[in-house]
Amino acid sequence: MKDLSIKVTIAGRVYPLSVKESEEENIRKAAIEINDMIKEYEQNYAVKDRQDLLAMCALQFATRKLDLEQNATLEDSASEEKLKALSTFVEQHL
Repeated sequence: MKDLSIKVTIAGRVYPLSVKESEEENIRKAAIEINDMIKEYEQNYAVKDRQDLLAMCALQFATRKLDLEQNATLEDSASEEKLKALSTFVEQHL
């Protein structure tokens, strides 16, 4: 797949990137989400240093990622237990 040269602006800085065509939409959406989060932090907290705002965004995104991973692990474990129970049930009735 062909790489595209794009520019995204995050926290007032422009970043030129080379991305796969299939990744472009998600990268642009991610940049918008980061900028929206920065605006929210600027409005709700007395933080003016962009570095601090970016650190707060990074912390929030990392926390979301860990929560999603934990939930996926729990769901996988529950699904595995259900499959084992179903397998045992089928074996008993054959």
